[in-house]
Amino acid sequence: MEEKQDIRSEKHSSGKQDSYSRDLAMAERIARLVDQAGGRVFYVGGFVRDLLMKRENKDIDIEVHGVSVEKLEEILKSVGYLTEMGASFGVFGLKGYDLDIAMPRKEEAIGRGHKDFKVDVDPYLGTEKAAIRRDFTMNALMQDVLTGEIVDHFGGVEDLKKGVLRHVNPDTFVEDPLRVLRGAQFAARFDFVIAEDTQQLSSGVDLSTLAPERIMGELEKALLKAQRPSIFFEQMREMGQLSYWFPELEAMMGVPQHQIHHPEGDGWTHTMLVLDVAAELRIQAKEPLYFMLAALFHDLGKTVCTEEKEGFFHAYGHETEGLPLIKKAVKRITNENALIKYVLNMAELHMRPNRMVADGSSQKAMNHLYDDSICPEDLILLAEADFRGREGTRDFTGNRAFLREHFSVFQEMMARPYVMGRDLIQAGLKPDKNFSELLAYAHKLRLAGVDKESALKQTLSYRKVLTDN
Repeated sequence: MEEKQDIRSEKHSSGKQDSYSRDLAMAERIARLVDQAGGRVFYVGGFVRDLLMKRENKDIDIEVHGVSVEKLEEILKSVGYLTEMGASFGVFGLKGYDLDIAMPRKEEAIGRGHKDFKVDVDPYLGTEKAAIRRDFTMNALMQDVLTGEIVDHFGGVEDLKKGVLRHVNPDTFVEDPLRVLRGAQFAARFDFVIAEDTQQLSSGVDLSTLAPERIMGELEKALLKAQRPSIFFEQMREMGQLSYWFPELEAMMGVPQHQIHHPEGDGWTHTMLVLDVAAELRIQAKEPLYFMLAALFHDLGKTVCTEEKEGFFHAYGHETEGLPLIKKAVKRITNENALIKYVLNMAELHMRPNRMVADGSSQKAMNHLYDDSICPEDLILLAEADFRGREGTRDFTGNRAFLREHFSVFQEMMARPYVMGRDLIQAGLKPDKNFSELLAYAHKLRLAGVDKESALKQTLSYRKVLTDN
């Protein structure tokens, strides 16, 4: 079906000739040359989808129909420096432009993996057969670059209006297991529902052949782009697809929590609520992706620590007992050491901020908390997400003020001059077996607010104690 709808004006809301505008202008230039050669050029995929949804998308993909590969290469060389991104697959680029240029192609699965496909380029395949290899109807939409005409063979426009994710072709959909996760992350990002028959198809797909980086790629989009990332996991749960990549999260289902402190129910429900509050706060985070993963995995220890005492459920020590589980869960999807270290540190400390607020802890105690944290600013945000991620409205204003006020004092204190190794050497000490202990002692004095001069004297005195012993 072809529907005439000139929406090109949406693409030129800014008069500035930025890189995006230049990419669009180049797409139109290519389209005019292809048109003169008897072919057509279409915007395809997410660019068309987001244009119709009035969402920003600067990733421009075009598909060139009706001219030979050789002719397209000739045209591209006439307008710029041709870069072969994947010439054997009919995919090209131009140096200096963020523009993906592809030709229609047929794909045939030759294995079980995400990349196990035989690809045949066919410039004369036609729009319907070219679009049928797409995953969802909303991503199978095409728009003529020159006329603005929308080509919609599979009802994508209607599905967009209804907020429904529907597969294009049941036979090709199941050949790529990544599409299961793409469906979940699209549902989260756009707050769409997955059609029942698409859910059923997805339930039977084997995800074990996917590489961890592919899982992380879709997870990152859900965690950083969705207002409610919990939808991603709820959809994976509905499709029965948590077991292989997220078994520790799946184990949170049905884990009881303290009935008074957690009226929302089990550990899974709390985790999903925390995740959505974290999404509100991630713009403030120093490390948004790390922060979101910490929110996702922070309570895994409850699966091994929860027990009933005097009629109430408790999970004493879950913040430390859960660390092996958290490490296993994170390492399944990434080997990034900085990320793993951050998530483990956050999970271990996540209970302390709100407890210390309740106890009215001293500045010295708060200094030690912030010093223990890899990222104190994000720890405060995680404490807020954990506090508010429960049933009912919970006001974090007082806690936030307490934590930030003490953190401000901590920052000011840590900016003062302090005893370093070179100060001890200048005082006549030589690095020996006690040197690291002396530096640790000096650091404790720093956290206690002792000025550098006094701290140096006390550290030198402490050295005598170590030497005498």
